[in-house]
Amino acid sequence: MLTINKLGANVCAIAVLSVGSATAYADLSETGEFIDGVAAIVNEGVVLKSQVRDQMALIIERASTANPPMQLPPPNILREQLLERLIMTEIQLQRAARIGIQVSDQMLNAAIGQMAQQNGVAFEDMPILLAQEGIDYSEYRRELREQLTLEQLRQIDVGRNIRTSPREIEQCIADLEGNVIVNSDFNLSHILISLPESATAAQIAEAKAKADDVYEQLKNGADFGEMAVRYSNAQTALEGGSLGWMKGSQLPTLYTDIVAAMKGGDFSEPFRGASSFHIVKINEMRSADQRSEVDQVKVRHILVTPNEIIDDETAKQRLDDAVKRIQDGEEFGEIAKLLSDDPGSANSGGDMGWAGPGTFVPEFEEVVNNSEIGDLSSPFRSRFGWHIIEVLDRRVYDNTEDLKESNCVMGIQNSKLEEETQVWMRRLRDEAFVDTRI
Repeated sequence: MLTINKLGANVCAIAVLSVGSATAYADLSETGEFIDGVAAIVNEGVVLKSQVRDQMALIIERASTANPPMQLPPPNILREQLLERLIMTEIQLQRAARIGIQVSDQMLNAAIGQMAQQNGVAFEDMPILLAQEGIDYSEYRRELREQLTLEQLRQIDVGRNIRTSPREIEQCIADLEGNVIVNSDFNLSHILISLPESATAAQIAEAKAKADDVYEQLKNGADFGEMAVRYSNAQTALEGGSLGWMKGSQLPTLYTDIVAAMKGGDFSEPFRGASSFHIVKINEMRSADQRSEVDQVKVRHILVTPNEIIDDETAKQRLDDAVKRIQDGEEFGEIAKLLSDDPGSANSGGDMGWAGPGTFVPEFEEVVNNSEIGDLSSPFRSRFGWHIIEVLDRRVYDNTEDLKESNCVMGIQNSKLEEETQVWMRRLRDEAFVDTRI
């Protein structure tokens, strides 16, 4: 069976639906053939009825083949949730196009290569492996490119603005000392009931009442996945709220104390986040061993991110010019301070510090791994924008203490990212023109 990560989960399901089921979501001509139509007008774009129908098929198939099979809400509720997801996807893709986000073939191949490595096959064998699962390779690439585009957009609009304070990190490390969560991995699902931006007391009470009602239904035996599909506002709602496997040390800090009192199969009472209520479930948990040594690399880079003013070609040209200036004798660090859009490293001359495997996104890590110490790369594209890098050094390092800090940073950022993403998506939705037709 093909093993995939969360990034590819949506595109690796097999979409199968009988004509009898599909007719509820498509029109028929006099000859009995399906006619496509507009399900929703979204700004200058559209969501088609065929998209709703195809995604409906995918979800039904995925639910039926899950182990155990996932229960789904009635078709009208499922269709409503699905249409809203497609509308939000269209809104985000339009914004990505406006600010010049592009996913190159190099970046796409790097992501597929990582999945191939996880499955123990060569990159060129992926089409065969996918075909054995009933997945069309060209469609897989199209869907994955779209997901990488959305991920890059969220990192630019939301992720890059998230900060962690030294006090937050110190408190997290203190809380984790001797905590069994650090030495465990968790397979989690969650239900998120969002709050409007600047919510009133009445809106907060309404959201809490909704979360409490979901919790009561769960206590009375309702299926968690069905409740997530029906009620959750999270991006994982149509996957039954699944968050997949997460290291305990990297759990969102919002979840840490909640999960600590739970065991496999338990679900929590509703608890409040900054802009939402949550219910979390532990599907499985297992012990995990921490590495004490790791191969590290010290890298500096310059990042230029396309936006409404700087298009993709201009961003690359700025780095082409930077490479020439460095080769002509200018100092890399000084150019990074003036040019780089990475707020975490620009003031340090682009220095990203020591980093271990998995720290960087695949397309960035591939260039790092293929570079010798002192090499200056050509400009290349990642989901964050255009980069040039220089590898400064490599070492084998005892990272036990550093691992605690980096995991705390990730946990804090994950908590903030989830909340801030919900606020950002609601803002995008409120600013968009949407006219639903079904």
